[in-house]
Amino acid sequence: MTLDVDEVDKWKKVVESIDQEMVPIGYVKKVVFKLQDGKRKTINLEVLRKQGLHIEDIESVVNRSMLDFGKNILNLHFILDIHAIAKKIKPLTRKYLANL
Repeated sequence: MTLDVDEVDKWKKVVESIDQEMVPIGYVKKVVFKLQDGKRKTINLEVLRKQGLHIEDIESVVNRSMLDFGKNILNLHFILDIHAIAKKIKPLTRKYLANL
């Protein structure tokens, strides 16, 4: 399934409007650590997946980085894969709405 740019933008607005505390790691593109010294450290999860790392290994990389940076972390940003989220949710939404 492919999504055009306008459709991805619409899904981005939907996802941004959701207050979510837990995000499945499979739908995260990057994790950006903003540190107290002004530096930023980024873990590119897309690259790790392309290199063949399994979800559990990727979670370990993120968790280890959180421990390593520890109290130096000012903010933590998860850059979501809107395209992957839309591909997953769109058929489920259609199925649900068809049954109303």
